[in-house]
Amino acid sequence: MTNNAKKAFTLEVRDDRIGVVTIDVPGESMNTLKSTFADEVADLMEQVESDSQLKGLVFISGKPSSFVAGADIRMISECETAADAESLARQGQALFDRLESLKIPVVAAIHGPALGGGLELALACHARVISDSSKTVLGLPEVQLGLLPGSGGTQRLPRLVGVQEALTLMLTGKQLRPKQALKMGLADEIVPQSILLEAAVEKALKGKPKKRKPKLNLMGKVLEGPLSGVLFSKAREKAQKKAHGNYPAIDKIIETVKYGMSKGMQAGLEYEARCFGELAMSSESYQLRNIFFATTEIKKETGADGVQPEKVKKAGVLGGGLMGGGIAHVTISKAKVPVRLKDINHDGIKNALSYHSKLLEPKLKRKIMRKTEVQRDLLMLTGTLDYSGFKDADIVVEAVFEDLELKQNMVADIENNAGKHTIFATNTSSLPITKIAAKAERPEQVIGLHYFSPVEKMPLAEIITHSGTSNETIATTVEFAKKQGKTPIVVKDGAGFYVNRILAPYMNEAARLLLAGEPIETLDKNLVKFGFPVGPITLLDEVGIDVAAKVAPILADELGDRFRAPDAFSKLLDDGRKGRKTKKGFYRYDKKTKDKQVDTSVYSLFDITPQSKLDSAEMSERCVLPMLNEAAWCLQDDIIRSPRDGDIGAIYGIGFPPFRGGPFRYMDSLGVAHVVERLQHYAKTEGDRFKPCKLLLDMAAEGRKFYD
Repeated sequence: MTNNAKKAFTLEVRDDRIGVVTIDVPGESMNTLKSTFADEVADLMEQVESDSQLKGLVFISGKPSSFVAGADIRMISECETAADAESLARQGQALFDRLESLKIPVVAAIHGPALGGGLELALACHARVISDSSKTVLGLPEVQLGLLPGSGGTQRLPRLVGVQEALTLMLTGKQLRPKQALKMGLADEIVPQSILLEAAVEKALKGKPKKRKPKLNLMGKVLEGPLSGVLFSKAREKAQKKAHGNYPAIDKIIETVKYGMSKGMQAGLEYEARCFGELAMSSESYQLRNIFFATTEIKKETGADGVQPEKVKKAGVLGGGLMGGGIAHVTISKAKVPVRLKDINHDGIKNALSYHSKLLEPKLKRKIMRKTEVQRDLLMLTGTLDYSGFKDADIVVEAVFEDLELKQNMVADIENNAGKHTIFATNTSSLPITKIAAKAERPEQVIGLHYFSPVEKMPLAEIITHSGTSNETIATTVEFAKKQGKTPIVVKDGAGFYVNRILAPYMNEAARLLLAGEPIETLDKNLVKFGFPVGPITLLDEVGIDVAAKVAPILADELGDRFRAPDAFSKLLDDGRKGRKTKKGFYRYDKKTKDKQVDTSVYSLFDITPQSKLDSAEMSERCVLPMLNEAAWCLQDDIIRSPRDGDIGAIYGIGFPPFRGGPFRYMDSLGVAHVVERLQHYAKTEGDRFKPCKLLLDMAAEGRKFYD
């Protein structure tokens, strides 16, 4: 059969009577499954079923680096009811059931991501041959969208790899690399990409394999046999320890697997489709899908309309501390760009090299990287005490102390020692970019590139522009951050930029509640229950009480009294409390304590007898409302370009609860008028810092939303 370029699925029967189905969705860089393919796939299955000479079937991708990245989740947005979404799941189930029931062997030849619906397709095949490429990953990440696998994944995966492993994969959304997939039993064979098709054909020619039982050790057999109830309850307990009941998909996944394992495959599929429909209509999934779409959209943008970025072939880093070392690491490991790092002494260079090496070690141990690849990455970082090797750097990222004169000197040094095209990107967290660029010869090439600590883990980068920053500089810096694995948002210069500006009022309010007698652990637990990854007092310890004390007056001087921090930092610092880094803060950090415990001696500093007076909802509201108000202030002041950028910045920068959609989507869900009413209530009882900004007042009066 000849290829038809307009089709996503094409069948070609080889001389050895093995049919090869090539998946190549037209006009897309990666394959995704769409409901519109239903008729096309039905026709293909009829051809396969009617060909009595066919000995086997192989599914392979026509894309260079993607098997099937999942189902197109835009299909869910088109569903109006749970029944619509359930029908979508049943459609996928029926197709994969039909595939699995073929009498001839069906083999998936996987190179690149096989995720979500893509892995469910592979699970319906009788065998899976995968490439040994680092691009190849397998997983069921639906939980990250507030969903469960809806095309048989909750039923086939446990039967293939065991309940415990399947639950771990589905509840975390973890992606497996080739050797991990083989060890687990998810893959049958690993081969080089160059022989992937031939290996899959050879596997198909051997005939339909017998169904394998999961590879279980003795404990696994006990847990999945007589103690299966314990296994499911422990899985729920472990997952909810982090989720705090905020993600309904977790319980639904566990219930669906349990139901199918006790009632049988068909009953499990029925339950799976029903739960998929219910979850698709949940507010949590709606918001998580919105984040997915927004992130996908922002990653396609250059940050400067109509301007294309210049290619960064070499980068420089100034400063060998944790930030500098982390920036160098992601530049090399993610962007594959060599780094020349300068520090004022050998210890700084040594620290950066050591940090880079330390972050590579686990990848070698887990066989994610080969020894030669680790050695290559180590050699891509070189150090110097002067500016030798900076002449050909396309971008230099400065990560030195927060001192304006020092940073201005760094700009001058780079302009004198690097190329005329070199971009100077400062990682400042508080100093205005306008002031850093004030004495520059080429201010159009000075920009802020604000990372969050630890750099290798935090996904956000704030790209901060001053009035003179050129579009070419913006586009190149945005692209550079994306290559480093970051999700970048472009923000305007101003105290605290966006993320730290909205974080400060939240932290200040938590501090006021503490000084009013609310117990530290109660404050933290309630905000974690609200959905933040850590509580505000824990965060203060992690960031550093000294850092917060330095930033607070800068924000207050530029933005006014609503940023005035409670007069508490000086007493903490006088008592030597800087947080985790000095092992003395609000919490205890001695090795004797297994779980983190409050250092109760901190209460005596403020003459406090801790006793909770507020309920959980009011405590959360008191802390979160100032953050929401400040996010609106930032939009009003043009610090951020859109509500979308504000939501992404808050979620990826400070862990605003993803299932609430970010500050702006959360305000829409509450109703802007309600937000204004609550702010005005607290303005009367607590002070002017709660006064709603003009934008919120106008929107409430006009009944508008941030998102239409």
